Amino acid sequence: MEDSQEKMAEQNTQPTNEQRDADARIAELETQLEQARKEAAENWNKYLRERAEWDNFRKRQERQLEQRVASHKKALFHKLLDVMDNVERALVYQETMDKANLQQTLRMFHWQMNEVLRGEGLNIVPTVGETFNPYVHEAIEAVESTDQPEGTILEEMRKGYTFGEETLRPAHVKVSVPVGKNGESDTK
Repeated sequence: MEDSQEKMAEQNTQPTNEQRDADARIAELETQLEQARKEAAENWNKYLRERAEWDNFRKRQERQLEQRVASHKKALFHKLLDVMDNVERALVYQETMDKANLQQTLRMFHWQMNEVLRGEGLNIVPTVGETFNPYVHEAIEAVESTDQPEGTILEEMRKGYTFGEETLRPAHVKVSVPVGKNGESDTK
């Protein structure tokens, strides 16, 4: 009986092939797990670096946009200051100007201001004689007319402007309508 107990103890102390295979598999899996953890940590660090780089890129782009806008504003203000300087010079000499000189000075300011605005991409909407376009014109009055076709702009009440392809402010206009169609009844 002692011999059988010794054999059992010997069998228990000596690893079987199955147990050795299981131990080897466990060691291999632990190695793979450790490697996977290292890769996960590396990937997390890469993610954090990329995210930080993206945040820095976004902030840099915002800063550059702000600088570009400020630069464009400065350039526009510089052009407007030239007009303002001319207005101030005219105000100094207004007492010595006769009516014709004052009118000429006003026309020059108007021309100079239009040139500044046109240079910035602002354009005047064409009106009188043009066909009414609801995208750039706002009809404020319908005028009966036999001389002009329906929808022709007869008079401009306020200038309209476009900035590129976008209507910044529609022109207020009077538009022709056939006689009897201006919304009023013909009975008196």
